[in-house]
Amino acid sequence: MLLWLRSRVPGSRWTSFVADPDRRRILHEDGNESHRLRVEHDRARLYIELSGEDGTGPWTVLAVDRLSRLYAVAQAETKTAATQAAAAALTELLEP
Repeated sequence: MLLWLRSRVPGSRWTSFVADPDRRRILHEDGNESHRLRVEHDRARLYIELSGEDGTGPWTVLAVDRLSRLYAVAQAETKTAATQAAAAALTELLEP
């Protein structure tokens, strides 16, 4: 089943994140280059890093274990702090 959520703000429409031609591996919201999204990965995990609307914090990071698909989400004022917190939370979930 595919579920599409619609914005409840009258006159608004969905937009997309598009590739930034000048910065490798970075997407930005179409029409708002400050709102960035980056995906990083290794063999074990995926990290989806989303900036605040104005390009600063808080950052929201989703860490996903590639094998089990368990995930953890964290927020912090910097991308590094949010990524570290999400990674630590995911590691805790994966411990026996």
